[in-house]
Amino acid sequence: MLKGKIAVVTGGTRGIGYSIVKKYLENGAKVVLFGSRAETVDKALASLKAENEDWEVSGDYPNLKDAKAMESAIVKVKEKYGRIDILVNNAGVSDSRKIDDYTAEHFANIMQLNVEAIMNTVMPAVKIMKEQGGGCILNTSSMVSFCGQPSGVAYPTSKSAVNGLTWSLARELGPSGIRVNAVAPGITKTDMVAALPDNMIQPLINAIPLRRIGEPDDVANAFLFLASDMASYVTGEILSVDGAMRS
Repeated sequence: MLKGKIAVVTGGTRGIGYSIVKKYLENGAKVVLFGSRAETVDKALASLKAENEDWEVSGDYPNLKDAKAMESAIVKVKEKYGRIDILVNNAGVSDSRKIDDYTAEHFANIMQLNVEAIMNTVMPAVKIMKEQGGGCILNTSSMVSFCGQPSGVAYPTSKSAVNGLTWSLARELGPSGIRVNAVAPGITKTDMVAALPDNMIQPLINAIPLRRIGEPDDVANAFLFLASDMASYVTGEILSVDGAMRS
């Protein structure tokens, strides 16, 4: 579905991001994954190469909060491959801190990692995509962007901002042939969720109409569809992948 496409995936070393990278490689894309540290990037690349040594995948670990560093990293991808067809902004950080424990610095850090960092990749990528006549930008939102959560107010706030960014960029960039969408996962079996005891997992499952926790592949499939030509007339959408657990 993505044969010959060049994709950049931030937060691609584990969890949902890793599944997106793998799904794109399985479908013929060439992928550059971004991670937070050299060791996590190297580990992810080694794991992917162990699955299929013919996959064309490489990695980098620029500072997401540094606009110049991100511009340099994006430009390096373009210099290597000549284009960037797909940008997936998946990197981010969750939060569960109670409001009484918040500081202005903590709130600002969440917003910087979950919102400003996206713009740091989008701005240079948009220049490249406009020059080549189009492209696809995908952002990771969250179920809680629609309904909030009992604590960690910065997280749903930041993901609501991701939704606004997605809708607005879709309208602005559509005439340039650039589609912009987001995926809003619900509870997904990442390492953190998988480590929870049964007495915490079961109430979560009971609250999900489909009666199961999502798998990273469930979310990656949505990213695959939205990146593919099957979604060529889809832009400005926030696709929920949450088993209908939205309240």
